[in-house]
This record gives sequence, structure tokens and C-alpha cells, in this order.
Amino acid sequence: MRLPRWTAIPGLLLGAVLLADVLGRAMGWGALGRGSPDAPRVAVTFDDGPSPRTPELLGVLHEYGVRATFFVTKPACQAYPRELASLQAAGHQVEAHGRWHMHALLLPPWREWAQVRWHPRPTTGPHFYRPPYGGHSPLTRLIARLQDRQIALWDVEGRDWLGQPAATLAAQTLAQVKPGSVILLHDGPTVTPELLNLLLQGLRHRGLQPVTLAELRPQRISCREGLSRLRRSYGL
Repeated sequence: MRLPRWTAIPGLLLGAVLLADVLGRAMGWGALGRGSPDAPRVAVTFDDGPSPRTPELLGVLHEYGVRATFFVTKPACQAYPRELASLQAAGHQVEAHGRWHMHALLLPPWREWAQVRWHPRPTTGPHFYRPPYGGHSPLTRLIARLQDRQIALWDVEGRDWLGQPAATLAAQTLAQVKPGSVILLHDGPTVTPELLNLLLQGLRHRGLQPVTLAELRPQRISCREGLSRLRRSYGL
């Protein structure tokens, strides 16, 4: 007995979702990733801000004479306008982390369109967009392309949400950093200012200069690099 064609739709949708996760989030294929490995530079980036923690982060960055890249959300910008203004006044790069801090799979297409559309710098490009959690729906890349947004990911996670001591997190993070790396931290956790201080010490000791993402000039993630990311993402 032949099943109606419509019974295949759930399977096709599930396949599309899994493919989006594998290609988009895990592999990052075609998104912006690391910079050139030939220059001793790295980018320090922060997600989720601004927040009450922002002034502490700015203080550490100022102490080392470093500029970073902050991926901010619309609700946080509305809640902490002074902190947002401080980021901009200090010359840090401010990019978009979404109109809502929600995984792409939880957004219907029209809301994901609005999610990607929002940017704290509406008039001056290029515009980088980092999806919350790195999450992708089957439409994320298409929506970003139609709106002239460049999806920017990372290759090293500071894991400042784990609640571990700053020294432990710093050692684990620095062990993964290479020239061209993009380091992911968060604007909010209590441990992040201390972790940032230790990371900047370690980077200086290794002769690596932190720069903004724009200065790093991140490259598109190749298929080969994407496979390496896939293995790390799923612990293979």
C-alpha cells in the first residue's frame, strides 16, 4: 500500500532542520570564521550585551589598549543605552546578535527576517550578524544574504557560562588560540572580566595582538575547515 505523498513532509522538514544545524551551526560552511593564520592577530568578541558588566569589560580593555567586537541584542541595547554609548565612544566594533536572543529554529520565517534585519548600526556597513547560539534554521543563510548581512562565527569559546574559575577557563581557552582566532566571550557573566584580564595577559605573552573583527578580516569557512569544526562540535 502506497502512503500519500504528504506523509513525507515531516521527514523532509526534519532533514532540512538537521542539514541547517550541520552545515550552518556545526560546520559554519560559508560563514565568516577565522582570520589569516599568517599574522599574529586575534579577535576578542562578546555576545549578549550590553549589560551592567560592560563597564568592567571596558575597563580591562582600556588597561591593555585593546579594541574588541561586541555582538549586541536589541533588548539589551534598550535596557542599557549608556553602556551601548560607552562601547561606541571607546571605539569598539558593535555588531548584531539579533532582535531577540532566540534560536533561529524557534522563530517563524517572518520573525527570523526581523531578527536578522535589526542592527545597531542601521546605516553604516558592512553588517555582521552572529546568530544566538550560532543556531541556524533552513532559511537563515538565505535571509542573511537577502539583507546583506554577513554571518560571523568563532573558532574558540571562552566558556564563561560554565561557572568554573577564571584561571581554569583562561588556560583552556589559550590552549586553543592560534593566530587568526576569533574568541567568543559573553557580556554578562561574573567571571568574564577576570577571564578577559587573564586572556589578554596570555595573548600578550604569546605575541598575539587583539584587534576588532573588521581589522582581523575574517575569512569564509571552507569545506575542509568546516569538517574540522564538525568533528569538534559533535566530539568526533
